[in-house]
Amino acid sequence: SDLINSSKELTVLTTKGAQNLEKSLESLKEKDLKISRLQDALTKKDSVTLALVTSLKREVGIDDPDIKINVEKGVVMISIADNLLFKSGSYEVGTRAKEVLGKVAKVINSKPDFECMVEGHTDNVPIKNTVLLDNWDLSVKRATSIVRVLQNDLGVNPKQLIPAGRSYFIPLADNDTVENRAKNRRTRIIIMPKIDQFYDMIEKEMKNLSK
Repeated sequence: SDLINSSKELTVLTTKGAQNLEKSLESLKEKDLKISRLQDALTKKDSVTLALVTSLKREVGIDDPDIKINVEKGVVMISIADNLLFKSGSYEVGTRAKEVLGKVAKVINSKPDFECMVEGHTDNVPIKNTVLLDNWDLSVKRATSIVRVLQNDLGVNPKQLIPAGRSYFIPLADNDTVENRAKNRRTRIIIMPKIDQFYDMIEKEMKNLSK
C-alpha cells in the first residue's frame, strides 16, 4: 500500500515537474524571441552605420591623411586635423575647411534622424588673450564655429547639432613634440542616432524582456 501511494505521489510530482518544465521552455522561447528582436535591431543599426561610413568616405574621400573616418562604440567619427580648419590659436573657420565640411553636411542632411556632435580638441600649450581665457574656451569656440558653418552656410538642421569643447584632456599622443601636439589639435565630428530615440528603443525592449 505504501509503495502504491509513493508511486502515485511520484507520478503527480513528475507531471507537475513536466508542466513546470514546459512553462520554463515556453518562457525561454519568448525571451529568445525578444533577444532575437534586440539583435535584429542592433544588426540594423550596424548596417545603417556601415552605410553611413561608406557614404562619408565616398563624399569626403579617404586619401587625405588629415581626415580620418571610423566607427567607435557604434557611432561614426570623423576626425579633421587642426591645419585643415583653423589658423594657430584661432577659431575662425578657413576656406578649405568649408569645402570639407560641405561634404560632411551633405551626409548629415541625408540622415535627419541622426545627431551630430562637434568636439573641439587642443594641445596643452596655454592660451590666453582678450577673448580666450584658456584651452577650454578655444576648444568650445572652435566647436561652435564649425556648428555655425554647418547651420548657416551648409543648411544643416540646428536641432541635429551639438557643440562640445574637450580642451587638451583627451590627447591622441603625448604633448611632448611638435608633431604630437599637431595630432592633438583636431575637431572630431560624431554622427550618431538621436540619444532619446536610442534609449526609448532599449527601454521598450527591456520592458518586453521583463514580461
